[in-house]
Amino acid sequence: MKKLNLAIIGQGRSGKDIHGTYYLSEANKYYNVKYVVDADADRRKTSLERYPGCEVFASHTELYGKTDIDVVVNSTYSDIHYSITKDLLTNGFNVLVEKPFARTKYECDELIKLAKDKGLLLAVFQQSFYAPFYFDIYDIINSDRLGKIEQVSIRYNGFSRRWDWQTLQKRVAGNAYNTGPHPFGLALGFLDFSKDARVAFSKLACTTLNSGDSDDYCKVILVAPDKPVIDLEVNSTDAYANYNVKLQGSKGCYKTNIVSWETKYIVDGENPERPVQENFIHDEAKNPIYCSEQLKIHEAKGDYSGNPFDEGTAKLYEDMYFALTEGRKMFITAEKAADIIKVIEEIHCANPLPLKF
Repeated sequence: MKKLNLAIIGQGRSGKDIHGTYYLSEANKYYNVKYVVDADADRRKTSLERYPGCEVFASHTELYGKTDIDVVVNSTYSDIHYSITKDLLTNGFNVLVEKPFARTKYECDELIKLAKDKGLLLAVFQQSFYAPFYFDIYDIINSDRLGKIEQVSIRYNGFSRRWDWQTLQKRVAGNAYNTGPHPFGLALGFLDFSKDARVAFSKLACTTLNSGDSDDYCKVILVAPDKPVIDLEVNSTDAYANYNVKLQGSKGCYKTNIVSWETKYIVDGENPERPVQENFIHDEAKNPIYCSEQLKIHEAKGDYSGNPFDEGTAKLYEDMYFALTEGRKMFITAEKAADIIKVIEEIHCANPLPLKF
């Protein structure tokens, strides 16, 4: 299998620790790191050691004119995802851009149109869709394993603070844009990216924990016809978060922290229906009592074979390889990634925060 030549722009946390870890792993059977771009000289030096045989540049413009690049990975600051992706597409490169795709749905649509006009692949790094837990949850929602799923609760929460560039609105930062593309993406996936999905409620806040001026509290309710209610949070002020996704169905519940899962459920026929008592319920002495019984409940738990950062990343890169070499349609398209940004943009418009920087 022929490896494709890859250039990556940015060697920050994502470019080095997520993408770079994949490039150096046994799972990478598809790509050769040909060029690394970073404005920092020390990072360029480290890249030469990390990826033997690569070339390094200080600016992405130094890639222009290169004819031996099959795809460029845009792992730069969030506020320049759009501009650099546009430059790369304009100069004839296939692009994988980190999340967030862009600031607005309009910017996403512009990039999608540009890629189509030039016959190029435009992909967005939404690797959570390729992780085992996503497929398991999707199967539960669309099967009878837990009956009808009435609510999906998504919590990407913690109790922490940060003070870097990802706390600044001007850098397209905050919980909704930084972490949000993952849970918002899952939410829309669980709703089958319904065109009738809508934001029923939203709130953004910049709390005293936050050193910047962006949101570190994000609460959203998403609904769509004949779909579960999605109750979503990306909250940095939650000291008791103990799951990422929880399902509440007519036959039981399920929760996962992405790497492990557990479920409690009932089995048809094991808890026969109780006839309705129209009058008060009482004991033998005619004392009123509350409805009380011990349901027969089953429990199970287990671990997933991988998570979004290892298996999810590897599967997305594999998917992109066959999109580039065989013209296959990727599982998560740029259009779906644009729908995610549409929701994030909408909740920002409904909850404007004061600019301080």
